[in-house]
Amino acid sequence: MSLKYFTRRTAIDATTTSPYLTNLNHLLTVPRAWLKRRSIYDPKLKSVRTKDRIRFWNIVPGDQIRLRGDKSNTLHEVLSVNRLSNRVFVKGASNDGADNKIAMTKNHHYSRCQLFVGNYEFLTSDGLGKEVVPVFAQRVTATKPSWNLLTGHFVWNRYAAKTLPRIPWESGHVQIPWPKPEKPTLPEPSHYDTSKEVVTEVTYKVPRIQQALSGPLPRPPTEEEFLTAMYNPGYKASFDDSAPVEVYLNMELSNPHARAKKQQRWKIRKSVEKSRLDEIVASEIKQLNGRTEREARAEAAFRWRNELKQKQEEQKKMRWKDRVADVNMIRKARNKVKKEERQRRKLTELQLEDEPNQFIPKDL
Repeated sequence: MSLKYFTRRTAIDATTTSPYLTNLNHLLTVPRAWLKRRSIYDPKLKSVRTKDRIRFWNIVPGDQIRLRGDKSNTLHEVLSVNRLSNRVFVKGASNDGADNKIAMTKNHHYSRCQLFVGNYEFLTSDGLGKEVVPVFAQRVTATKPSWNLLTGHFVWNRYAAKTLPRIPWESGHVQIPWPKPEKPTLPEPSHYDTSKEVVTEVTYKVPRIQQALSGPLPRPPTEEEFLTAMYNPGYKASFDDSAPVEVYLNMELSNPHARAKKQQRWKIRKSVEKSRLDEIVASEIKQLNGRTEREARAEAAFRWRNELKQKQEEQKKMRWKDRVADVNMIRKARNKVKKEERQRRKLTELQLEDEPNQFIPKDL
């Protein structure tokens, strides 16, 4: 996992298989609170001191190394690295003694690893023949790292300043190439995969409608026409089936919460209220009944305001009923009725035993 975002989770999963160094967050100090484990199931964060961490790693996943002190000179392939704990994970051998071979991954400290430079031909000890000997880097040097904007990571070259065994004909440093990442292998296509011919086939048809912005839009089909054309392939549709879908879904695809849409709905609502006011004023002026026109207009405005107020209250009540809180109120009312029935049943079925201090009225 990359340490781009330095958190406790990324610090625990700091082991990475990427050979590229994209940031220097592995040099940050780990807080002490991250090292505390709340339970035995909590993962343990393994980290060395900040001053002991390596700034630029010359051993990356994909390299071949050998371990110092290993007399067999066994080559190991680097599987992953942990830049917080300075550990190098190699591909281990399988358990031959077990029934099922289980591949184990071992890790070693960075200081125990020696890079593999290559196989070179050396003269034999008697000087009569040649033999191929693996050469390892005993001391590694590198150029000054620089940031590559194109690839997005640090780049530098690494060299073997001293090799084991020493190469006589090499007077300077021997360059150690970086491992090339393996290209992902694509699985063979099966019956559930789409063939390349079907994917690359051009299925778009140019619509036959007028392309000018000022031209008329095609008439969207009705539901009956659309269903008839869909279930009857030989039916000649009266609408243009080559028209783009956006033409028929212009209202559905537009944002209803846009400022222009809200303003348009507000204007429509205000125009409806204004037309209702004019209608009430006209009816009041037609029947004055001894009133002046000014008094009739005032009473019409009063009626109009009362209608708006009543309409707002009805709308508020409707919204109040549709709230989620209404479900809780219904539940509480139902529980209250059940409680009252339960108390009434207890009082009805109450039976008192005969005691010396009881008094029974004569009416009962």
